[in-house]
Amino acid sequence: MLSPVLIYLLRCLVGFSIGYILYTQLVHFEFFWAFLSIILVISPEENDSKRLSIERFKSNFVGSFIALLCILIHGNSLLMIVIGIILTILTCRLFRIMNMARVAIVALLIIMVQPHQEELSYTPVLRFAAVGIGCFIGLTIVVTSSYVIRFIRRQYGLPVE
Repeated sequence: MLSPVLIYLLRCLVGFSIGYILYTQLVHFEFFWAFLSIILVISPEENDSKRLSIERFKSNFVGSFIALLCILIHGNSLLMIVIGIILTILTCRLFRIMNMARVAIVALLIIMVQPHQEELSYTPVLRFAAVGIGCFIGLTIVVTSSYVIRFIRRQYGLPVE
């Protein structure tokens, strides 16, 4: 009844819908990155999807925060990108989320490398906020749906995760 594929499909569709609404309504605020972050945080794994989504949330936050710091310190030069990658990996190690270091580096690169739609000095801040909002939405979808799924499984006598 509640297969892992169906659960992942529903989570992605809810995330896509929320992200799409934000993206189309808030075009000037870099919400494309929120859109992507929502889907990045939602985990397709059958076991530990909540834990993995929380780790993805943390790693996305780590990468985007370090990118923002690097840009504020010295812009998005090649040297700062390299320093950002090093700091991201070390921070992931410090917080014991090395298995999500790739996600953190992608978040860093989204903010530091991707050309900005508008040449505004606060664009990296908007992009950081969008990634953070997207991660929060994705995590909220996973946590909320986990409670709903657990309730449905108990109601129908299905095995609970």
